[in-house]
Amino acid sequence: MHSWANDLNALFSLNGLISLLTLTILEIVLGIDNIIFISIAVDKLPREQQSKARTIGLLLALVVRTILLFCIGWIAGLKDAFFHIGAYGVSGKALILLGGGIFLLYKTAQEIHEHINSDIDEIGPSKKGKSHFNAIIMQIIIIDFVFSFDSILAAVGLSGVILIMVSAVVISMLLMILFSGVVADFINKNPGIKMIALSFLLVIGGILVAESLIDCYNTTVDEHHHIELNKNYAYIALAFAMMIELFNIKERRVKRERDFNQED
Repeated sequence: MHSWANDLNALFSLNGLISLLTLTILEIVLGIDNIIFISIAVDKLPREQQSKARTIGLLLALVVRTILLFCIGWIAGLKDAFFHIGAYGVSGKALILLGGGIFLLYKTAQEIHEHINSDIDEIGPSKKGKSHFNAIIMQIIIIDFVFSFDSILAAVGLSGVILIMVSAVVISMLLMILFSGVVADFINKNPGIKMIALSFLLVIGGILVAESLIDCYNTTVDEHHHIELNKNYAYIALAFAMMIELFNIKERRVKRERDFNQED
């Protein structure tokens, strides 16, 4: 039987608190793609429903990740091949990553197409009203489930103490719920930022598909020759693109103020 007393002692030790802080920060970083998707998805809803949808979406992510933390054995079993295509083994993990990647690519490509081809007037309440609340929540649940795997694997790799992992997930999700409205408003009010965010989701979708194919390849070689895809480059590229766009926003604001003052 699991000893919660030992977990509690580990949590309130110096190493436990350091692990909690480190894991919380890591969970927030790994949750960036999730919160970006949620922010863009709920923008299709009427304004009065957006905050509710974001909160429900992130609470669902919290529930999913907490449940998965108690199902480490099941997650480990997903790494085993369910069936083979030639020499390549196809695991449950590969199928989830492939399905999630294709879904994310499709939804993001659809959103980019609408963003490019829609007039400003068409992106108003009349268009948003066509999106159903339950449909948006269902999309969020699917993405929550797919994105949770990275979060859980990172948590297990950093700390084997369940109470520390659950605490880090809860704290990171509460912080994301608290600031999700600010992030969503910033993304959706700045077309350049929104396009960067959509492009980032497109890259993440491609990475998920690539990871599923790599997982199949890894079944053909021993563990020492496994290929691991480093997603840090995608986060670095996102940060760099965001920094450039922030400079552009600042430049446009300064020019508008200068033109306004010259008119006076």
